[in-house]
Amino acid sequence: MAHTAMSGSGTTAGDDPLQTAVWRLRSRGCWTDAAALLAPHSAAPAAALERAGLLVERCLFTGEGWADAEDALRTAEAVARDDEERGGAASERGRLAYAATRLGVRDRADEARSALGRAAALLAPGSPRRPLLDFRRGLVAEHIAASPQAALAAYRRAHEGAAAQDDALLLSFTWHQQAGIALQEGELTQARHGFSEALRIRVELGYLIGTAPTLAALADCEPEPEAGRLRAEAGRLFRLLGGVPVWLAARLSLPAQATTTALPGPAV
Repeated sequence: MAHTAMSGSGTTAGDDPLQTAVWRLRSRGCWTDAAALLAPHSAAPAAALERAGLLVERCLFTGEGWADAEDALRTAEAVARDDEERGGAASERGRLAYAATRLGVRDRADEARSALGRAAALLAPGSPRRPLLDFRRGLVAEHIAASPQAALAAYRRAHEGAAAQDDALLLSFTWHQQAGIALQEGELTQARHGFSEALRIRVELGYLIGTAPTLAALADCEPEPEAGRLRAEAGRLFRLLGGVPVWLAARLSLPAQATTTALPGPAV
């Protein structure tokens, strides 16, 4: 089974039917159903880690399912056989701790830093998991350490690595986060380009769950009436997907459908 590292689309030529099914469910926000498909294979480290990643991602987008994610992550840690697999599990643990901190569930900032640092020590310099790890360390730098320049450096490393690996979904994330920093710095042209690239990739991949946040972000770079059109489309997708991601509600001035504190930007 190919390990997607929670960033590949699972829809390229040669992907097995299981990976394609997992991707289709994941891209529509059906993380629990996708994880259930992998459960029979969770004795295999790659499948166990992918399943944990799906359930961690569910936490990020919904603010729910923390216990399930912890259980799946412990399984992935238990079946890991080498430093590469242990590093991948540490990266997921760091992401879960980041999610809990960012969504205001529990302050696990120290755990997030420690786990991602452990992942960096375990993963070889040429590991295919390095770009995703760089991206996650960028998120911690930006949203927990409040260090946008350190975050930007990490996002750029992740961007280069994703391009080298032809990882389109991770590229959409790195485009989006770099554009967000550009927008904060008043670089509207750069921000518009980054958000547009992220949106293009997500539409091409059919990554519905990540499309509404990028539409809303792009709207912040555009004048009216285009900004209003983009926000209306983002709102349509938000409602279609059952009010997920929960942190988008505040940006769209829509009622949140979860108790999680709404955030001003993506928590991916």
